[in-house]
Amino acid sequence: MTATPESAAAESARAIAWRRRRAGIARTWHEFATQKAALTGLCLLALTVVLALALPLISDQSGLDVTRVSGRPLSPPDGQFWLGTDIDGRSVLLMTVWGTRISLLVGFSATVLSVLIGTLIGITAAHFGGWVSAVLLRFTDFFLVLPSLVLAIALSAVLPRGVWTIVLAIGVTAWPSTARLVRAQTLTLESRPYIERARALGGGHLHVIGRHVLPGVLPLVLANTTLVVGNSVIADATLSFLGVSDPNAISWGAMLETALNNGAVTRGAWWNLLPPGIAIVLVVLLFTLVGRGLETVLNPRLKGRD
Repeated sequence: MTATPESAAAESARAIAWRRRRAGIARTWHEFATQKAALTGLCLLALTVVLALALPLISDQSGLDVTRVSGRPLSPPDGQFWLGTDIDGRSVLLMTVWGTRISLLVGFSATVLSVLIGTLIGITAAHFGGWVSAVLLRFTDFFLVLPSLVLAIALSAVLPRGVWTIVLAIGVTAWPSTARLVRAQTLTLESRPYIERARALGGGHLHVIGRHVLPGVLPLVLANTTLVVGNSVIADATLSFLGVSDPNAISWGAMLETALNNGAVTRGAWWNLLPPGIAIVLVVLLFTLVGRGLETVLNPRLKGRD
């Protein structure tokens, strides 16, 4: 079947567009790789994610069962238990490593939910304007002025306790900042000539948003996402520490809550507190390094600044 000139031209245009996208991705990666702190954070973060995914293959989860433990309660670090044991005699090192799975799962899932909500509301408010924008902005302001932690606790209290309840509680309270960022970037894009040209040529709302606005917004959304993950990990640890998470799930916040309730502080059992606390700080730091690096590369206002 012989291709028509119109189809050949369309195929050529698509090939040029994909070639430009690949060149843009390569250029972005090259700029990101020049930032040693961000690159180091990305490598360590990737290693942490791989370790969390491979845990069932390289570690035995039976040590988390209180009926099968062999250690003494609140035993200090020694040759058998490198980070000591908790009040039930379980290895703190094993619990900290396995807590990575829940903490990262909640962090990533809650971030995806909040970014989707924020991106949808931000683009809709900026693109349609008028009363749609007014309603959505007042809705966003309502969530901005509410204490997100209190709202998350309220949602966790009325819904069944579990990991996905925590995800929902964090996701539906963490989106306003993303919505504000996306709205501002969308308004900037909507004022550019190629958007006006697309509308003049008959492009509808879906065409303008899908072909022009969304690709221009996604880089900043990606940079913001890495920062939101760190905030979600902290929110998960906070909710777990307050006792509103699944009591059967091993997470860093739940470890801190258990240590506090069982008197680890008064007994001087520092090994029950430091490992999960340090793990939270390190993971949030890695996400922050990657997020700041991406923001520097993808945000035109920050390019060229140290």
